[in-house]
Amino acid sequence: MPVNHLIDLNDWSRQNWEKIIRLALEIERNPRQFYGRMEGKILAALFYEPSTRTQNSFKSAMMRLGGQCLGFSNPQNSSVAKGETLADTIRIMNGYADIIAIRHPMEGAAKAAAAYSSCPVINAGDGGHLHPTQTLTDLVTLTRETGRLDNLTVGICGDLKYGRTVHSLIKALTQFPNNRFILISTKELAIPAYIRVLLNAAGCQYQEVSSLTEVIGDLDVLYMTRIQQERFQSEEEYQRQKHIYILDTEKMSLARPTMKVLHPLPRVDEITPEVDDDPRAVYFKQAHYGVYTRMALIITLLEEDGFVSAPFRGTPHSDEPCSNPNCITHSESYLKKSYLETSNMLMCEYCEHKKLI
Repeated sequence: MPVNHLIDLNDWSRQNWEKIIRLALEIERNPRQFYGRMEGKILAALFYEPSTRTQNSFKSAMMRLGGQCLGFSNPQNSSVAKGETLADTIRIMNGYADIIAIRHPMEGAAKAAAAYSSCPVINAGDGGHLHPTQTLTDLVTLTRETGRLDNLTVGICGDLKYGRTVHSLIKALTQFPNNRFILISTKELAIPAYIRVLLNAAGCQYQEVSSLTEVIGDLDVLYMTRIQQERFQSEEEYQRQKHIYILDTEKMSLARPTMKVLHPLPRVDEITPEVDDDPRAVYFKQAHYGVYTRMALIITLLEEDGFVSAPFRGTPHSDEPCSNPNCITHSESYLKKSYLETSNMLMCEYCEHKKLI
């Protein structure tokens, strides 16, 4: 029997996204109606990377639904420290829990986990690749705060290269008509090639700029991101980038009265505290919407059919290592490598990294 997973939001139809969004907003309006819905169920939160919002949002969601939680927030406190493989950890947790949320620093880890799981797996962030539950939260926030998911001019600012929330959000918003993107970053932190290919294939208007001040007045939505120190190869590289984009009250004075500011959090210094008092700043509301979104997701994956992620569809190339050094196939060498072929390119099905053949 097929198992429901959420690995990449684009594995699902837009109608399925909208179903989750409607349910999340229904839960927000009347949360007590859903208390106890998951009584007797257990969520395993397997966090191989630190997290405050995502991990506790999942736990809060399951507890509000009447379920229970287990797992780890530091792999050094688990059998991972003894060398246990991802596959074995997942097989063990299948006997302890009804649903798994996994965050991992290696790209493609959630897809690898789902391949060995007999219960639903939710991608809670895999390296710099994807973060689909944050994207669902973002879509709920946009629906609640702007009233629509189409005809938006969306500015995305900061770390567009490593920002998995950025990649997931762009992929999602290309599925709604007439959305336009203004991508604000340094050349070093520009969007990766596969996102540019996706935007072109979807026929979306977008421009890449380096100045937030020059474009903020054009935006319906500004999605700020932090410069992620943990994604850089060196401290020097991080130091060169970290203070470039800062949203303050002076820049906010140039924005439309209706513009909304989102941020996946945590922030460092990219939004000054004074902006918090601006009614256009909705990033703390956004974090709260995340609980309702994950409540809706847990209910849906455990109670409904038709939310199965895409299986592996590519051709095995066992002698072809993925050219992305942060791909899960490098740290979990037993995984069967799988690639989709398009003209002269191979795309790894775990991390979506492409290389010429």
